[in-house]
Amino acid sequence: MTTRHHRTCTLCEAMCGLVITTDGDRITGIRGDADDPLSRGHLCPKAVALQDVHTDPDRLRQPMRRLGDRWEPIAWDAALRLAVDGLRRVQRAHGRDAVASYVGNPTVHSLGAMLFAPRLVRALRSRNRFSATSVDQLPAHVVALQCFGHALLIPVPDLDRTQHVLMLGANPAASNGSLMTAPGVMDRLAAIRARGGRVVVIDPRRSETAAAADEHHFIRPGTDALFLLGVLHVVMTERLARPGPLESLMTGLDALHALAGRFPPERVAPATGIGADVIRRLARDFAQAPRAVAYGRVGVSMQEFGGLATWLITALNLVTGRVDAEGGAMFTRPAVDILRADQAGSRPRFGRWTSRVRGLPEFAGELPVSALAEEIETPGPGQVRALVTHAGNPVLSTPNGARLDRALAGLEWFVAVDCYLNETTRHAHLILPPTSPLEREHYDLVFHTLAVRDTARWSGAVFPRPPGARHDWEILNALAGALDGTVRGRLEGAVLARLGPRRLVDHGLRTGPYGTGYRPFGGGLTVRALERAPSGVDLGALKPALPGRLRTADRRIHAAPELFLADIARLEARFLAGAPGGEEHPGARPPTADLELIGRRALRSCNSWMHNSERLVRGKRRCTLQMHPDDAARRGLADGASVRITTPRGAVTAELEVTDALMPGVVSLPHGWGHDRPGIRLGVAQAHAGASINDLTDDQRVDALTGNAAFSGVAVTVAAEG
Repeated sequence: MTTRHHRTCTLCEAMCGLVITTDGDRITGIRGDADDPLSRGHLCPKAVALQDVHTDPDRLRQPMRRLGDRWEPIAWDAALRLAVDGLRRVQRAHGRDAVASYVGNPTVHSLGAMLFAPRLVRALRSRNRFSATSVDQLPAHVVALQCFGHALLIPVPDLDRTQHVLMLGANPAASNGSLMTAPGVMDRLAAIRARGGRVVVIDPRRSETAAAADEHHFIRPGTDALFLLGVLHVVMTERLARPGPLESLMTGLDALHALAGRFPPERVAPATGIGADVIRRLARDFAQAPRAVAYGRVGVSMQEFGGLATWLITALNLVTGRVDAEGGAMFTRPAVDILRADQAGSRPRFGRWTSRVRGLPEFAGELPVSALAEEIETPGPGQVRALVTHAGNPVLSTPNGARLDRALAGLEWFVAVDCYLNETTRHAHLILPPTSPLEREHYDLVFHTLAVRDTARWSGAVFPRPPGARHDWEILNALAGALDGTVRGRLEGAVLARLGPRRLVDHGLRTGPYGTGYRPFGGGLTVRALERAPSGVDLGALKPALPGRLRTADRRIHAAPELFLADIARLEARFLAGAPGGEEHPGARPPTADLELIGRRALRSCNSWMHNSERLVRGKRRCTLQMHPDDAARRGLADGASVRITTPRGAVTAELEVTDALMPGVVSLPHGWGHDRPGIRLGVAQAHAGASINDLTDDQRVDALTGNAAFSGVAVTVAAEG
């Protein structure tokens, strides 16, 4: 019998609504839900991978214990006891900090994991906490905390009402939006142009998004902050700044004006590769547009000056009156409001401690993952000797993955909550696999907080879980309860087990901005109300939210935090020695790269965890090294040639793709590949292994301000293989 299921796709940030048809235990169709108020029927190729993950013969369905080079199944109760005993043994022998945790990107796509993974991390009581945040969006969180008072107060581009988008280092055509939940984003960008607006992209690569924009300008990797300072100079000195109604709430405008005055376009143009006249025109166009927004993503975050560049995007939006304004950078009002639940948001949560070996700063209780390998390898008090991971593959997704690969092999104990035996979990002593995404209920806690429109949608499970299977939240809650060991901890675990994700979300809905509490005839949002609207509920366009949403201690917007102002000297020293109008800095050095390496994203890929789907990897090879024709000609390289890419950290081989979509002097290798390590069980991925960009990147290269990994602009040499 054919059954229709309404479901949110959980394979990227877009939250596309799906209609999945089944016949018994078989999926017969997946299509976009035209009635979803946010995605409006949009569907990308990744959605079909939900079926592939569910039926994947490589997906683990029972706990597995490693015995030497061999894996054997183990019963759930015995597996959980073994996991806890091993973690306790290490902490008794070496202290709490000897056990580290790593939370991977897929965690945010699971309701149960989002609610219960933090409980497990807290139960370990270790300062060695890591996650994918510090290889991705950490600068955005630091800026949000410093400027607005909470790490999740990240303003979202109001794409549906803007007239002008200035986009840096972002490719939403491939990502479907990032820190900007925007399903059907290319249709939304096309609509801007259709109503007479403009889309301008600044990127070292003419990405799929840039190719569809009104303008695209190449920029040298890592110089986005300089470009933005040049734009701010024009806005400030030509009296184009219009902070608008928020001006009375802002501090630091004078400091920002003084800073911008030091960076005329003529000073920054040589370093960025964008002409001074172009910078001036782009600044004027942005400032004079009736509604405009500046937006940047991973290309901005993943560089040596990711914190500065991310802050300067916010500063540009602030001084031109785009923050909290229709068509600008606005804040959401989600039905389950994480910020409302977090009453401690105004407390400082940055730099309270540092990593043991290198002194990298903590943020929100986590250390930069670039420090993980050295914390495992370096002897002494606090050395990491055991690890717990959830849904992560840091060997492929963090810098200098080969070093981390070696370090993981030496751990005394490693427990992975994961459904795959991948490049990281192959080192685990125990793997605890949860149910598939289609076997559990879902509500997006984070992505509703970052969406271009306020909506709410509850997804029921498509299939019942198999007998004996456990949801991720049940695994995490059981581990946390056993590790906590206190009466309070056991009681909390028992209560949470009874409530489960559904009741916790229901409480969030009832006490949120669209709920009416627990009054029997209140009529507000509840889980049951959302179940009666299977395609979701439209809560309207983004609305002005300040000063009410501010979480700074003084309830002011801090436009120029001292943290960022102090980092400007490092930027000048890196790029501007001898530049027009510049000063000589002792630390300045000319670029030494033969070529500069950047990553890229693909619509059919999602970091390292979608390559075991046959339909997503079929077709032309996508793990290629892209290079400009002039650079290829100088090296005598032809399209399709096998080339060797080398850095001091390692070397990989890839097929060359010659294209004028790359800025001369820049090459690009996609992120998340490298499925050629022994001992993994990913048959499809192994047949399309590709090369890992993180066998080339450097774990010592970070944004000194935030601790985020600096992937972009890595110096490489490229030569013919053999």
